[in-house]
Amino acid sequence: MELNRQNAELALKEASESNPGAWADHSRYVASACKNIALHCKNLSADKAYSFGLLHDIGRYVGVCSEKHLIEGYRYCMKRGWEKAAQICISHAFMIQDIGTSIGEFDVSDGDYLFMKEFIASAVYDDYDRLVQLCDALALPTGFCLLEKRFVDVTIRYGVHPATVDRWKKILEIKALFEKQIGCSVYTLLPGVVENSFC
Repeated sequence: MELNRQNAELALKEASESNPGAWADHSRYVASACKNIALHCKNLSADKAYSFGLLHDIGRYVGVCSEKHLIEGYRYCMKRGWEKAAQICISHAFMIQDIGTSIGEFDVSDGDYLFMKEFIASAVYDDYDRLVQLCDALALPTGFCLLEKRFVDVTIRYGVHPATVDRWKKILEIKALFEKQIGCSVYTLLPGVVENSFC
């Protein structure tokens, strides 16, 4: 099955019915941010970027979980032949390609952990991976926000880990890379970012 915007929207709708939660609205804002930025990048498809953003947390359809949603999302997308989306289901959480930089709990089997460890280390990231990593940090379930607000939101929920600051630095580096491509601040492409960041 070819991945397109309609299939991705249907998948998220069904997944959010299986496990209702704020994660679905977060995913919609991530998708919108991906699309808005991709529209200004000559080598990216806005529709692909939107679809990848919608699906990055699709593994949460299995229920409340931590890092399990990464491997479950990978399986969900691979089953449908959506290989790049499957990679992003894992890669979005690893802007640093080292499983040791995870901030979540590995509520997975030993076999799944080893698969993810090798997958992360050997994956070849492109601008779609990096775009979803960035936009994941620009979106709350209530709308777009400053990176720093999202950093604090995630840290309050997951705690401070040895890789926390390095992860922040990597996201800021990715932001700078995209801003060089688009020639403006990413925030100018995110409607309501000021209001949602300071509400």
